[in-house]
Amino acid sequence: MSASNAINNPAIHTTENGLTIKRIFDAPRDLVFAAWTEQQHLDRWQNAPQGFTVTVEKSDIRTGGSFRICMRSADGAEHWLQGEYREVVPPERLVFTHTWLGADGKPGDETLVTITFAERNGKTELTLRHSGFKSKEQSQGHAHGWTSTFDRLAQYLSELK
Repeated sequence: MSASNAINNPAIHTTENGLTIKRIFDAPRDLVFAAWTEQQHLDRWQNAPQGFTVTVEKSDIRTGGSFRICMRSADGAEHWLQGEYREVVPPERLVFTHTWLGADGKPGDETLVTITFAERNGKTELTLRHSGFKSKEQSQGHAHGWTSTFDRLAQYLSELK
């Protein structure tokens, strides 16, 4: 796959308990990392699939920090999510837990997300690994959500040019 195709067509691999997505963003690594970690960027692109808005209850993006957010769909359905940052290494790597909360507020299964940011001739190759799923269906569902999120990020980054 050429770099130009990768910008619009990420490489996606799902397994029974995980997924890997690689995508090239037409923006420098420092900016792509900032878009993931700085609130002024997150407020604008929402870090959620297209059609969702995010309300932040807690966001402490540092090693040992945590987050708790609500993703709200266009029809008003709320999806609560929380996690802890295990590694924040600017502008190279983010590692965090990812736990959906049930309607009763109790945490479900914890999964792990690792995102690396690599400089590629003025562009950024982002690799996301999300592991710990109980089924391939969960893995595929998250692949769809992350791909939509990446589309939204690409759009936001293009608006900054």
